[in-house]
Amino acid sequence: MAKSQLQFAYPMLVTEDDAGRLLARFPDFPEALTDAPDLETLLEEATDCLDEAVAARIAEGMPLPHPAQAVKGRVHWIMLPAQTAAKAALYAALRDSGLSKSGLARRLGCDEKEVRRMLDPRHATRLPRIEAALDALGKRLIVHTEDVA
Repeated sequence: MAKSQLQFAYPMLVTEDDAGRLLARFPDFPEALTDAPDLETLLEEATDCLDEAVAARIAEGMPLPHPAQAVKGRVHWIMLPAQTAAKAALYAALRDSGLSKSGLARRLGCDEKEVRRMLDPRHATRLPRIEAALDALGKRLIVHTEDVA
């Protein structure tokens, strides 16, 4: 049985406009665009931009793409904030399972409103609760660290 794995780091392409501002776009999220005067600011803005794009897709019930791997150009990989990544993992697992929010609520022994809050990227949900929901869907949340470049 093959294990499916979804990671929440997406490629960001950087270009420069005629005025010297840096422009960022995400091949996986055409709706996500941002710009900044320098790379440091652009990387900060890009994280927020990606976070908002993922939150909007979750709110609209749209699928979340797997990150593109073959991207050419000036590429930087942008990580979703941990809370958003955990919720996105739960959202993707629930979509893949075909189970409804009320079905997940029954498995967890809670009200459907709690499941909706767990899926809301703007609602603070305790990590053990997200882990329990993922477990109920046959998934496990794995966290790792890496050195900052």
